Amino acid sequence: MTQLIKRVDHKIIYDLIDDGSKVLDLGCGTGDLLDLLVKGKGVKGQGVELNNDAIHVCVEKGLSVFHSDIDSGLPYYPDQSFDYVILNQSLQEVKKIDTVIAEALRVGKKAIIGFPNFAHLHDRLQLCFGGRAPVSSSLPYEWHSTPNLRFLSIKDFRNYCARKSYKVLAAQYLDDQGPVRVLPNLFAQLAIFVITK
Repeated sequence: MTQLIKRVDHKIIYDLIDDGSKVLDLGCGTGDLLDLLVKGKGVKGQGVELNNDAIHVCVEKGLSVFHSDIDSGLPYYPDQSFDYVILNQSLQEVKKIDTVIAEALRVGKKAIIGFPNFAHLHDRLQLCFGGRAPVSSSLPYEWHSTPNLRFLSIKDFRNYCARKSYKVLAAQYLDDQGPVRVLPNLFAQLAIFVITK
């Protein structure tokens, strides 16, 4: 199954999740990752999404998706009701970071958080020498049409976890070719963290 997964962040997250787990995907979009997990890992999965068109695509795939804004919390889910809560490529788009992460860790035993690293060398160079907001494969939007509200780096997120006393169980850093092992805050385009309380 993993050889059929096109996106490198989806492959990493797929490999992190145990077969048969209970998974909640916050900001699941059109459900591509959730669909992979349900079909390939036999997870009991549910998504939360705000965009109606994306929800329709999820339903066509046979996925269970709840229409909600994750910024308002997850009041309908009991404590520790999921093994994993996924926030992949959605953290930088939320308004209430503290609420969203606290709720993810309330309803889930572990949270898997993936985000673009805004401190990547290519993005720094575009801003420094080009004088323009960066556009890259991990940040494909122009400044005027970006859904991103937060511009965080790997270092920012690690510091945030330390301040909140969240435990980082694992972290993987990626570029277009795969894992980045040296100076990830400078060379990684994407980061994926597994955290818990």
